[in-house]
Amino acid sequence: MEKSVIGASQRLGGLGTFLRKCMFSVVSVGPIPEHIAFIMDGNRRYAKRRNLPVAEGHKAGYLALMSILRYCYELGVKYVTVYAFSIDNFKRRPEEVQTLMDLLQEKIEVLLEKESIVNQYGIRVYFIGNLKLLNEPVRVAAEKAMKATANNSKAALLICVAYTSCDEIVHAVQESCNEKRNEIQALNGTKFSNGVTYGVEKGEKINGVMECDLHKSCNGSLDGEAALDTSKPCSERDEADEKENTTVNHVEKDKGGEVASRICNGLIEDVQESEKLPHKIPNVKLVDVEKHLYMAVAPDPDIMIRTSGETRLSNFLLWQTSNCPLYSPAALWPELGLWHLVWAVLNFQRNHYYLEKKRKQM
Repeated sequence: MEKSVIGASQRLGGLGTFLRKCMFSVVSVGPIPEHIAFIMDGNRRYAKRRNLPVAEGHKAGYLALMSILRYCYELGVKYVTVYAFSIDNFKRRPEEVQTLMDLLQEKIEVLLEKESIVNQYGIRVYFIGNLKLLNEPVRVAAEKAMKATANNSKAALLICVAYTSCDEIVHAVQESCNEKRNEIQALNGTKFSNGVTYGVEKGEKINGVMECDLHKSCNGSLDGEAALDTSKPCSERDEADEKENTTVNHVEKDKGGEVASRICNGLIEDVQESEKLPHKIPNVKLVDVEKHLYMAVAPDPDIMIRTSGETRLSNFLLWQTSNCPLYSPAALWPELGLWHLVWAVLNFQRNHYYLEKKRKQM
């Protein structure tokens, strides 16, 4: 009796898989989204409605995630991003946070098992967010998973933990500023600070400009960190300064504008006003910030799905979703099924031409 039940279950499972593949082959006639992002909302409400502990709601959410991942990868979606744990979630009751961390660690280890969905579909796993905020066991497990799946290239799963979009943007701006500062400091071995040039030897060129002895300023006073002042001529020089070939700056007027002439041990360098030190300082650009975003490993999402009927982004992928449609079914996350996903993809296909046009205009 038991064997017959198992056999019937397997046959039904096989039939379901076949019908699902037939459906996906029809849906695939239209454009398939490359990247779908999910806000997994409603685990606690799911448990409350069924008089279950909160932990059971999160476990049901994990099972729903495995089903949705399978559907996405069978359909041909290459990138799936899930909002697993916000930085704001650390404000929840300590016992719930600990339960979530324990569940996360447990499920990360399950993902690395040989028969897991990760190995079935060749998925590379990324953990996105400020991982330093995680406790050590979870952080170590996340790093282990990323390392173990680094060579997988068929699809990608991005798990956002200890993440908010504001934290991501601030981090990217800070990294961009640090990068530009390092570029400035590496510019011919110089360092700029408040308009003063440091670390330049006598007679050395910076961007094609001859730099004179910086140990004396224009008025002849000793100053190991004094920069040349080309803003006004030196009106007075004594004979001792002339004998020591002290740097003399003066400003001349010509047709092209103000020219700063530097006399350095008999060498004259004419530098246009726009080329005075410090030279052109690199600016932080949009591409610099985008390069340092946590989500730089994946293209922007094509669809954002938030369950439980909510339409708030809750500080999730704010930078990446300017032209991304939001689908918000009333189903709680553990209740999300195949038909919800198919409906979201069909809506995406219906609006695909318009969305692509908007992206090209950016």
